[in-house]
Amino acid sequence: MKYSEITANIRSRLGIAELNAMQLAVGSTRARKLMLLAPTGSGKTIAFAIALLRSLHKSDGRVQGVVLAPSRELVLQICDVIRRIAVGYKTVAFYGGHPMAEEVNSLSQTPDIIVATPGRLLDHLLRHNVDLRTVSTLVIDEYDKSLELGFHDEMRRIVRRMGSPSDIILTSATRLAEMPDFISLDGCETIDCTDGDSKKATAPRLNIAHVVSPARDKAQTLVDLIKSLPDGKVLVFVNHRESADRTYEILTRAGLPAGVYHGGLDQNEREKAVRLLDNGSRPILVTTDLAARGLDLDNLSAVIHYHMPVSAEAWTHRNGRTARAGATGDVFIITSEADNIPDYVVWDHDYNPTGRSDNPIRSRFATLHFNAGKKEKISRGDIVGFLCQKGGLSAGEIGKIDVSDHQSLVAVASEKAATLVKALASEKIKGQRVRISLVR
Repeated sequence: MKYSEITANIRSRLGIAELNAMQLAVGSTRARKLMLLAPTGSGKTIAFAIALLRSLHKSDGRVQGVVLAPSRELVLQICDVIRRIAVGYKTVAFYGGHPMAEEVNSLSQTPDIIVATPGRLLDHLLRHNVDLRTVSTLVIDEYDKSLELGFHDEMRRIVRRMGSPSDIILTSATRLAEMPDFISLDGCETIDCTDGDSKKATAPRLNIAHVVSPARDKAQTLVDLIKSLPDGKVLVFVNHRESADRTYEILTRAGLPAGVYHGGLDQNEREKAVRLLDNGSRPILVTTDLAARGLDLDNLSAVIHYHMPVSAEAWTHRNGRTARAGATGDVFIITSEADNIPDYVVWDHDYNPTGRSDNPIRSRFATLHFNAGKKEKISRGDIVGFLCQKGGLSAGEIGKIDVSDHQSLVAVASEKAATLVKALASEKIKGQRVRISLVR
């Protein structure tokens, strides 16, 4: 693709008027081997997507590009970005927990780009579902995280089944002590956005506050803190799944619009929790460090460390969820006499929550579940038209719409949601009767 076409699609389809310094640097380089060092929230997905798409030839029924990422959530987000700007090219996503039969069906027409977790792509290769010998561009996103999760051998086996990719892009949040031994990076150019002048374009602007809990059990202090905050979206980090469930229940009993996200939930539950945070239905999300990386969440106003982060890296990545792409954000550390505070946990000032806010966090939207999606030929536009024509909503009463393969989640004005479900029960969308329910 031409660079001008890619940037035009970024503007029109992603709504991004100007590229940041890192994205411009990637767009201007002619290097065939590239190491991109970038902090969380700096816009690296768009950066490496630019490099990937510039390397593509005309679609010719062969796989040209592969993107490997360490989590299913990251795969889905990367795929969504690339699909929007790679007009004229087919992009598919492979990841664990997704029906294998649907992924095989998506290969009936050979894709140009595959975005996948290493384990799932290797599974397809071993089943002879896909041929990667034609791949010319390989991207390994969050290579450092992939190593932490033990994907080295899977990635090596995948690369061996490729020809010799001429273009290779690695991204990492930290400088690597050892480069991967299964690809050639001779002549590799490094774009480092973690220090120096490059960092200034993307550095988060954090306001870090220390909150002292008078009780060893910090639950009431957490409730008071959240009730003191202005309206926005908040992540509350804990260290264990059981703690996440307990803290979620505490916040829910206090009347706060909270959700929960951790590795003990199934994929559908995790995806739903993220969507409800993103669309404003549940603007508070209690989570383990599973959400510290790999989730592209917009406009998070605050991060709360309910438990101390277990490492300096966890501290950095948790904080990186807010103040993304140069914005500002608040970070709160709640401590009690029972806590040992690591050296890497630092703050700017103390904060004493009052438990009151002039503009408190609240749920402006409720979410409707449609049991139909892309595979049933339902689009965002279809849903908007249906809600306006059959439900009597105005465009301003409809929030974010997420359409998956066989379901859709739709944010609507919270005060109209229950009535809307009853009113639409007998209506059809595109000639289909679809079950619509309120997500509790």
